[in-house]
Amino acid sequence: MASKSLAASPRYLAAAPEPLASVAAVLIDTGLRPEECFRLRWETVTWSNGRHGTFLVTHGKTAAARRVLPMTPRVRTILESRWEEAGGPVEGWVWPAPTRSGHLESSSLKKQHARAFREAATESKKNNLKPVRQFVLYSLRHTFLTRLGESGCDAWTLARVAGHSSVAMSTRYVHPSEDAVLTAFERLGGHKIGHSKESPVLNGKPARLLPS
Repeated sequence: MASKSLAASPRYLAAAPEPLASVAAVLIDTGLRPEECFRLRWETVTWSNGRHGTFLVTHGKTAAARRVLPMTPRVRTILESRWEEAGGPVEGWVWPAPTRSGHLESSSLKKQHARAFREAATESKKNNLKPVRQFVLYSLRHTFLTRLGESGCDAWTLARVAGHSSVAMSTRYVHPSEDAVLTAFERLGGHKIGHSKESPVLNGKPARLLPS
């Protein structure tokens, strides 16, 4: 995940041609595995659910990979634009391509991916900026999950979003800050914790309190 901040570079997205630019933006905003993104179908997209719509991920190695995710405004704009350009289909691949599978595959984007880095490098040199370090598309998933963990998302929720089969896989992205720990304790404000002024009763007899 060393390239997490570089992977989401606006310079890369600006240099990427279509459909790579749209695919990369969806990966950054949803944390999908590239193969999950390539296999999205229109019949699994629902425009009315949630704030901006949802889509169902149907492809994955485990049952946990099958999940419903909400769209961000950017993902909604990208998918809705593609849907309208395709004539509003009720079914079919979101990313159709002349491949054996009928949809985009990693190999379909190799040339565009390399081209995006070349153009980003040219722009960086022209503007005296640090070059965009190369990364693989899967890194965009790590970018999203890292940001989700940094936002305060708990490991259980992150596991559901990521489609992890084990919450242990999600803990690598979750590092509670001191503020998060304090907030957790403050939420217990409505519960009775610590020593009570009154001696507790056990089996009908007052219990001895340990010295504080």
